[in-house]
Amino acid sequence: MAERVVLAYSGGLDTTVAVRWLQQKEKLDVYAVLVDVGQGGDTEKLRQRALESGAADARVVDAREEFADEYVARALAANAMYQDRYPLLSALSRPLICRHLAKAAHDFDAKYVAHGCTGKGNDQVRFEVSLVALAPDLEVLAPVRNWGMNREETIEYGLKHKLPISVAPSSPYSIDENLWGRAIECGVLEDPYTEPPDDIWERTRRPKGASDEPTYVEIDFRAGHPVEVDGRQMAFRELVQHIDELAGSYGYGRIDMIEDRVVGIKSREIYEAPGALALIKAHRDLEELTLDRDVLRTKRELERRYAGIAYDGLWHSPLREALDAFIHSTSAYVNGKVRLKMQPGNVSVVGRSSPAPMYDLGLATYDHLDAFDHKQAEGFVRLWGLPLKTWAKARQVDRGNLWESGPDK
Repeated sequence: MAERVVLAYSGGLDTTVAVRWLQQKEKLDVYAVLVDVGQGGDTEKLRQRALESGAADARVVDAREEFADEYVARALAANAMYQDRYPLLSALSRPLICRHLAKAAHDFDAKYVAHGCTGKGNDQVRFEVSLVALAPDLEVLAPVRNWGMNREETIEYGLKHKLPISVAPSSPYSIDENLWGRAIECGVLEDPYTEPPDDIWERTRRPKGASDEPTYVEIDFRAGHPVEVDGRQMAFRELVQHIDELAGSYGYGRIDMIEDRVVGIKSREIYEAPGALALIKAHRDLEELTLDRDVLRTKRELERRYAGIAYDGLWHSPLREALDAFIHSTSAYVNGKVRLKMQPGNVSVVGRSSPAPMYDLGLATYDHLDAFDHKQAEGFVRLWGLPLKTWAKARQVDRGNLWESGPDK
């Protein structure tokens, strides 16, 4: 009886070819696991594709609610944006997929788990480091990294073995999609100077004949979590989908960036994430209204660290859990509404309110409602500048006239 391997199956080119390759080259019985994180499509059809490719069994796990509530919601609370631009749509799904891979390996009594990542991508790191954290007893196989075929050769392999692949040499794009966005790679997109062709866009395509009139949307946050849109309460997954579709219909949410990968190379990455970008923009704005300056400054610093942890495959780490505790604490004060204006190519914040804002009209206004004690400012400014005044006097005594000698003389 052959040993068993649980394969993270997407239904795409690489993992479909991997089913047959693991059988032929590694002599393993392959058990495919497809984790639904909101990528769309016919999951039953994909399950059948795995079986047609030779899998001994194939399982579909509906993890859409789990992905939304346990991963996307945490990333939104952290305003997690790698390089301040990428909202981590692929990086967030990998640790969740690994959790279900480890469970399936236990259920199927498998010794191995496998992924379909290449040797130059980030996902190999995310899969293998997550699996080490979740199930250190399992051995991880990386067929795509090890089989030595480029993309064209992989397509040829699939056609030769009559596998049910949906990618042809004339359409070489690699797509990764979930609730939080869509990533498009390969083909002409690998030239960073080439404008992305119009046919790659799906979530950010303007409907033909659409009006240019703006749409205003009001999002209600409670403890930093969006719960209502225009007064209608929604489950978080439903809310994300609604904002994604609405913002995307205005052509908003495209990202074209040069990204620093974990493995040390730069790559050109194309994303569509209208819902993610709009919700992060709204959430950040409400934080600026409701959080103390020092708390806000510290959180902004930690947000970049949080994004880096997720991007680098360290989701299942004590540091991420510790940062979540800080973010959970600060989120208690992030309550209120944010009004977004959606118009062709743009989503902007045009209003915000809170039952307990740090903003005080009496302190901020310059009109007759001004309640600020201007007399106190004089003493404050003097004390604030006292260290610099002391430093300047000491420099003049010790080093003479700075205007003539200069600081480096």
